[in-house]
Amino acid sequence: MDNSAADTGHVAIELGRLLGPLRRAVLRATRNAEGLPDLPEAQIELLRALAAAPEGLAPREAAARLRIAPSTVSNLVRAMTAAGLVQRVPHPHNLRTVTLTASAEALRLLERYDSASTATLARASDELPPTDRAALTAALPALSRLLLTLQQQDPSVARQPAAREGHDISTD
Repeated sequence: MDNSAADTGHVAIELGRLLGPLRRAVLRATRNAEGLPDLPEAQIELLRALAAAPEGLAPREAAARLRIAPSTVSNLVRAMTAAGLVQRVPHPHNLRTVTLTASAEALRLLERYDSASTATLARASDELPPTDRAALTAALPALSRLLLTLQQQDPSVARQPAAREGHDISTD
């Protein structure tokens, strides 16, 4: 194995080791800083997907965007509907079909999470030496490309058309 392969392997090991704990630490610090409810990360991700689609999403569309099983979305929606975070809007012509939307309360919570997360990360970054802050800034484009590469390599991703037959997503 040459040095570049060894370096790639080392980077992969370290990224794998750090990403989960980093993500959890940011979420924990964000909740603590603002006294936010202990929403599971999966619920926050679903809220982000719904907030990015103001017209709402069918459950299968939400599952495809999040790259999770439709049954997982069903379980999330059940809990989040009970908590008043997700609204299930019946399709006007097909009562078996629903569109999921984030409630106004959920959108307010998501805004608070995002604001607190940004502030938390900014405070923590300010405590790092300037060379570390510069390294993080320089790494952002590469991390974005790494995410895109992983998404493109994912064979489970079913490309969803903007609208499916029998599912009118117009907002008239």
